[in-house]
Amino acid sequence: MDLRELTTMRVGGAAAQFFAPETREQLIQTTRSVWATGGDWLALGGGSNLVVADEGVPGTVIHVVTRGIERLPGDALVLRVQAGESWDGLVAATVDQGWAGIEALSGIPGSCGAAPIQNIGAYGQELASTLVSIEFLDYLSGELIRLPADELDLGYRRSALKGGRPGIVISTDLALSHNDGALSDPIDHSQLATALGASVGDRLPVAEVRAAVLALRGAKGMLLDPADPDSVSAGSFFTNPIVSHEFARSLPADVPRWPVTTGSIVGPSPAVTPTVTPLEAYDPGRLSPAAVAASGGVKLSAAWLIEHSGVTRGFRLPGSRAAISSKHSLAITNTGGATASQVAELARYIQTRVLGAYGVMLQPEPVLVGVHV
Repeated sequence: MDLRELTTMRVGGAAAQFFAPETREQLIQTTRSVWATGGDWLALGGGSNLVVADEGVPGTVIHVVTRGIERLPGDALVLRVQAGESWDGLVAATVDQGWAGIEALSGIPGSCGAAPIQNIGAYGQELASTLVSIEFLDYLSGELIRLPADELDLGYRRSALKGGRPGIVISTDLALSHNDGALSDPIDHSQLATALGASVGDRLPVAEVRAAVLALRGAKGMLLDPADPDSVSAGSFFTNPIVSHEFARSLPADVPRWPVTTGSIVGPSPAVTPTVTPLEAYDPGRLSPAAVAASGGVKLSAAWLIEHSGVTRGFRLPGSRAAISSKHSLAITNTGGATASQVAELARYIQTRVLGAYGVMLQPEPVLVGVHV
């Protein structure tokens, strides 16, 4: 199976072995059988946050395509969603019911099983706010267990699963809410509020919020649209960097920045090592994003840093078919026939430009398989 056909970036070679079990039971049985061989393996969902090397995957790819959405019994509104369900399909279904909690996450491509791995988020909502638990097939023990959300170390585009706990998400439980007016959660993003003609904190019909989010994402080329060449991407290629207050103060005054808070903790902390020189990049090996956030760090805009380092929208390296989106500087797109190597080359170029201009090393957001950035 050629993996470029199963990823939204449309790059990558073939897998040595490929399975696509269709039921929950088949997924569990197939995965355990693959693990028993001791060989390399990769779980593939919707392929929207994945860049696979041109050489492909030498091991086994397990394509998670299981479907099913059920409401659990009880007074609370809790949905159990099988891992292979389309994320945006789930959002559309909940909005049709007038249920709130994930409406601002409309238009995010990929599968529901991948959502907790990345702790997907957009326009003021994160999966962490609705996730109750996951059903998880643990690679180390081979056991099928249920992990509550508070054991997943969910944070900005991260989780314990992404951080090194191997296994496969089988299903997720999400707690939503409903009311007589089918109103959304309070709007918690200024751009979305402006698009809706509302104020931050307002609650509007979930269908209106979904429509506004889809329009915003479409304007940035962040919807899977066959008619839009900018949508052939892995979405945002870099995360917004979180830096210490000391480092943020060393940046030029026009660099946009937002405080990261945890509960009532705001401001610098002794846990954050002061930056000695503006050329010292944020080093995730020295201080994890969780440690920075817990102490009150500062979030920067990766898109702003890219544009102001001289990498404009539509930019591509000579002879390359990988380019910056013409709509959004945070996305790298495949303009047609690009290779994974070309995508990686452009990503490294962007990192170098931003590091030289602002002393910040941008970190890739997609999962990179055999690709070095």
